[in-house]
Amino acid sequence: MEANSQHYDSALYNQLEEAYGKVVYSYTTQVIHAGRLHERYKALKWGQLILSAVSTGGFIGTLVSNKILLTWVGGVCSTVLLVLTAYFKESDLSANHKRHLDTSNHLWLLREQYLSLLTDFSTLSREEIVSRRDELQVRVADVYDEAPLTDAKSYSLAQKALKENESLFFTRNELNQMLPESLRKTTK
Repeated sequence: MEANSQHYDSALYNQLEEAYGKVVYSYTTQVIHAGRLHERYKALKWGQLILSAVSTGGFIGTLVSNKILLTWVGGVCSTVLLVLTAYFKESDLSANHKRHLDTSNHLWLLREQYLSLLTDFSTLSREEIVSRRDELQVRVADVYDEAPLTDAKSYSLAQKALKENESLFFTRNELNQMLPESLRKTTK
C-alpha cells in the first residue's frame, strides 16, 4: 500500500510540474507574441507617417518646382498609404496586442500559483493538493478559452528564451545584485 501511495504522490508531483511547464510556455509565448505585434504596429505607424509626409511633400514640391516626377512619387506614396490605412482598418494590431498582454497577465498569476503549489507540495495533504490542482486546471482552461492564438515563430522564440537563455530564472549573482546587502546570500 505504501509503495502505491509513494508512486501516486510522485505521479501527482510530475503532473503538477508538467502543468507548470505548459503554463510557462504559454505565458512566454503570449508575451513574445504581444511584443512582436507591438513592434509591427510601431513600424506600420511610422510607415504611415513617412508615406504621408512624402506624398504631401511630393504634391507640394510639384506646385513649387513643376516637376512631374514629384507628382508620381506623391501618387505612389499616397496609394501605398491608402493600402496601409485599409490594412489598419481591418487588422486592429493595438487591440490584439492588448489581448495577448491580458492573457499573459492571467497566465502569470497561474504560473506563480503552480510554482507555489510545487513549493508547498510536501507540507499539504494529498486532498488539498488534488483540490488545488483541479481548481488550477479549470482556471487555466478558462484562460485558454479566451486566449488569442499565437504563431509558430512566437512559440519558437519562447522555446529559445526558456531553453537557451533561461529567461525565466535568475542566477544567485543576479538575485544578489537586486537584493539589499543584508538579504544577499553567498555564492559557492
